[in-house]
Amino acid sequence: MKIGVPKEIKIHENRVGLTPTSVRELVVHGHQVMVQKNAGLAIDLDDSRYQAAGAEIVESAEEIYARAELIVKVKEPQSTELGLLRAGQILFTYLHLAPDPEQTEGLLESGCIAIAYETVTDAYGGLPLLAPMSEVAGRMAVQAGAHALEMDQGGRGILLGGVSGVPSAKVVILGGGVVGTNAARVAMGMEAHVTVIDKSIHRLQQLDLQYGSRINTVFSTVDAIEEQVVVADLVIGAVLIPGAATPRLVTHALVKKMNRGSVLVDVAVDQGGCFATSRPTSLAKPIYVLDDVVHYCVPNMPGAVARTSTFALNNVTLPFVLAIAEKGGKMALIGDPHLRNGLNVYEGQITHPAVAHDLGILYVNPMELLQ
Repeated sequence: MKIGVPKEIKIHENRVGLTPTSVRELVVHGHQVMVQKNAGLAIDLDDSRYQAAGAEIVESAEEIYARAELIVKVKEPQSTELGLLRAGQILFTYLHLAPDPEQTEGLLESGCIAIAYETVTDAYGGLPLLAPMSEVAGRMAVQAGAHALEMDQGGRGILLGGVSGVPSAKVVILGGGVVGTNAARVAMGMEAHVTVIDKSIHRLQQLDLQYGSRINTVFSTVDAIEEQVVVADLVIGAVLIPGAATPRLVTHALVKKMNRGSVLVDVAVDQGGCFATSRPTSLAKPIYVLDDVVHYCVPNMPGAVARTSTFALNNVTLPFVLAIAEKGGKMALIGDPHLRNGLNVYEGQITHPAVAHDLGILYVNPMELLQ
């Protein structure tokens, strides 16, 4: 199969779809890999390393899209890339379609086959291609929040872990999944006062058993969220419903009640965000202040540590890329229900129920199309 890796063009996005190690693996299995010039240069993966692994270096994205049967990316196609996709071409990347009707329309019009990393599942009910980036984002959320609490960022001027004789900051994490757990680990390591709110008693029990008195766990209700958020110094939104838009758990009215200089970090902003006051920012300008509360709402947080993120992502995506290349898109999707759960768009049809529901578009069972 002809596989193409374009350079990412989203602002301050330096990750790359395939590493030289992944390219070599694909080439050894008999596939042709094209990598756009300087696609990995920013993270010290220069063209010579890709050539040594067997890749062909291609000058332009237009040529990549024109020749490749399978496009492997990191972030969703930008407006200029949507027009390069063609009918029957396979796109394998993060999509986050539920809050993005414009991108969805572009993918539907292209006739491509779009498989989203974030909705691919595994035998344990997890999201294996989202998990490593969730680990990164969870850990980064505390770093970002701690920095945003500084006075020159508009924050309250609080040190997350406090010092002798001065209380540590109150950190509230909405969601006890991969993002929330990693955020809690880092916050506890910095000696903050950490509370995790989740709607799963089982998950809260697991966190209690794992961390004991170092963490506070609270069952999620409207009252509990209001009670904890209003006194928090840092709130991290770590909520996820696979494929669907994130529920707005923190209202604008509640944000107005928070202490001046408190910080909201919305890790879920790429799925619409869990704070009513969230709007996407960028790594170049990550924060804004609204109602005296600092907001950090970067959709591609792992892009700030692009080298670590690229290698972590490739560890989990490579087996699926190999399967698609070896079997062809249709047979790979038919044979693997977990990969099939990643199928969001198939030749002009929406094939993920949560995406279809949130966008008000007809859902079509993918097996009807594949067979």
